[in-house]
Amino acid sequence: MTDDTSERYNDDASFSGQVRRVAQVGGAMAGLGARLAGARYLGVKLDKDQHAGQLKAAIGGLKGPLMKVAQILATIPDALPAEYAEELRQLQSNAPPMGWPFVRRRMSSELGPGWTKRFGEFEKEAAHAASLGQVHRARLEDGTRLACKLQYPDMASAIDADLRQLKLIFSIYERYDKAISTKRIYEELSERLREELDYEREAKAMRLYASMLAQEPKVHVPEAVPALSTKRLLTMTWLDGKPLMDFRDSPLEVRNELALAMFRAWYVPFYEYGVIHGDPHLGNYTVREDEQSINLLDFGCIRVFPPSFVQGVIDLYRALRDDDMDLAVYAYESWGFENVSKELLEILNVWARFLYRPLMDDKVQRIQETDSGQFGAKIAGQVQKELAKLGGVQPPREFVLVDRAAIGLGSVFMHLKAEVNWHRQFHALIDDFDTQRLTERQNAALAASGLT
Repeated sequence: MTDDTSERYNDDASFSGQVRRVAQVGGAMAGLGARLAGARYLGVKLDKDQHAGQLKAAIGGLKGPLMKVAQILATIPDALPAEYAEELRQLQSNAPPMGWPFVRRRMSSELGPGWTKRFGEFEKEAAHAASLGQVHRARLEDGTRLACKLQYPDMASAIDADLRQLKLIFSIYERYDKAISTKRIYEELSERLREELDYEREAKAMRLYASMLAQEPKVHVPEAVPALSTKRLLTMTWLDGKPLMDFRDSPLEVRNELALAMFRAWYVPFYEYGVIHGDPHLGNYTVREDEQSINLLDFGCIRVFPPSFVQGVIDLYRALRDDDMDLAVYAYESWGFENVSKELLEILNVWARFLYRPLMDDKVQRIQETDSGQFGAKIAGQVQKELAKLGGVQPPREFVLVDRAAIGLGSVFMHLKAEVNWHRQFHALIDDFDTQRLTERQNAALAASGLT
């Protein structure tokens, strides 16, 4: 069996591949876990900087969904100690890459043995490496700069194995905390993660976003190159940019412009087309040379919503603003929440008011009164406790990515300490909202991109 054939076989979600994955995860994490336990229970001195670096190396070497969890945790202020957050943040775009033998086999497998002749230049060293694939710089003969994203081997097995472990973790969690049923959350995450393995689908999503954001001068989307792309290789135009975290200490006007660009990049597609980018971690956007506009990257986790769901998001805002609880119940039910009693309504509204608060007042303000993520964690803890008393709730699948996007973007705005009139930005998108118009736009955009 040749290397190329072996690699192609290993990319299927085989049972042996899942067994290897479970062993990988257990082996990589066991030593680190023992060290942490020793520090906590035996008084063994732990060098947090060193341990955090080892944790980054272990998770980075594993690739796949486990790394995505680390990326999300690193995004949220105060979710982790500073030493760990700083190390894991580097996984956003600087994870340990696969070596040249893998790259050569992967490119040959996808484009054929003469693949090098299709490029004027192809860099052997990865420019970026993340959870499911790594990116290499390249050029066409005419000088066009490219980014070639290669999917790591055996990712289907890794995702299946990690999802099995996630399901087990969820089941154990629910034995001790019945506040939130994880069934639909698991279903949503499973479907989105498996979609991320299909780079042909991601190329369509990239075209969709280029169309939806065509009138947004401060948001830039790369262009896919279909002739050099496959299901496991995505070739696109290269966009120069710097990490957003490099701008945390920039002048306020710079930070505000970047925050506004981010707001438009996520919410113009949602309120005008019913589409959301569900992965707002820090590796998925960069800042352009003008320090006012951004590059939006990585379109593997894209969710399309029915217009009624988007209408429900707007209805809940108006319900909270006007203290109209009948409209609030209608909004939650349009999302997919079931049996919304008065008691459940009051609890859900605690979290909703936290998320909607910056949109309520017509004034310039930060996204949150404090720069710490602990306030949000405290609110979430209160809500969880009250939900448990009621016997729990089963969040609808559609709610998962919208909530994740809101929290993720809020974290970005907190990092930037942006001061913006969020109320006016929001109203500019919803004041003339019409479900029929959204339906027409959505259908046309999806048809043009080929995304279903």
